[in-house]
Amino acid sequence: MERRDKNNYYLDIAETVLERGTCLRRNYGAIIVKNDEIISSGYSGSPRGRKNCSDIGMCIRKKLNVPRGTHYELCRSVHSEANAIISASRKDMIGSVLYLVGKDADSKTLVENAAPCSMCKRMIINSGISKVIIRDSKDNYRIIEVNDWIQNDESLLGKTEY
Repeated sequence: MERRDKNNYYLDIAETVLERGTCLRRNYGAIIVKNDEIISSGYSGSPRGRKNCSDIGMCIRKKLNVPRGTHYELCRSVHSEANAIISASRKDMIGSVLYLVGKDADSKTLVENAAPCSMCKRMIINSGISKVIIRDSKDNYRIIEVNDWIQNDESLLGKTEY
């Protein structure tokens, strides 16, 4: 029996987490892992106590045809990465890995070139997370060294891909 590699194992879990997402456009799931222990998870959804897009039956960014990577201030949701970071202690996140998977809400296909938005990148940097691993296909993923974002400030300024 061939055993699933560890990165895909954790990405599979993040992909399950995204199923709780309430966005009508794209859903993401994130888990934070340190020393082979899941310390936190998060999915895209409105702040606690507020109605989700799935509750009101509308995504304002979808309705206005807002291009991907722009005008997140219009969105009702808290991103999955932010929700995972909010739910964890910084001391536990230092040196950890964030696994991220995104799917289109309509087609259920993986989001191409998925990446944290610039605000989530800032939170990831400040949290002490060292790597972000993003699913590109069922068995393929990208590994991003967070230190590269720190060394190359321009990566925080360009178009985001969420």
